[in-house]
Amino acid sequence: METPPKDNKWGTLISFGLVIIAIFVLIFFVSKEMEAVRAFILSSGWVGLIISVALYGLLGLSPIPSEPLTVLLSTVYNPLTATLVAGSGNMLAAVMEYLIGERISSIASFEDRKRHLPFGLGRFPVDSVPFLLAARMLPGYGPKFVSLLSGVYRVPMYRYLWTAAIPTFLGSAIFAYGGFGLIQLVPRSH
Repeated sequence: METPPKDNKWGTLISFGLVIIAIFVLIFFVSKEMEAVRAFILSSGWVGLIISVALYGLLGLSPIPSEPLTVLLSTVYNPLTATLVAGSGNMLAAVMEYLIGERISSIASFEDRKRHLPFGLGRFPVDSVPFLLAARMLPGYGPKFVSLLSGVYRVPMYRYLWTAAIPTFLGSAIFAYGGFGLIQLVPRSH
């Protein structure tokens, strides 16, 4: 009789950790060379837009905020294009964070342990629309926290996506148009 394969939690944790470290190293070097990134995006045409979306996905996996990239893109293209790229990229990051949360839930057997959490946290309405919209608007790490928590609690993907899209695209527009307006106020030297 054939035995079912064992779930290798340690192997999964180690490989997950190595991927996260590699992403942090990459993001660290990209964040130090923003002017080079700007020049590359500017010279790359539509490929620069795709690379920008991918950069947002990578930034979503790190503690580095993506707002400076949004302001940078509003100076390379225009505020509307920067809003669409930032919104799409941040949605990619949100999906990646959700999937990480979902994986954490599997590794930790969260569904089994949820009912034993103190203070009734196992019954916390993470999948409620008001929570998903309001918590994502918290400054700082609010969106990352909501994405991870949504994955851990396995919020239905459709509900997660539309509640993430509204504040994500609104926030992207605020930074793209606000950053573009501020940059226009700075005198340019010729």
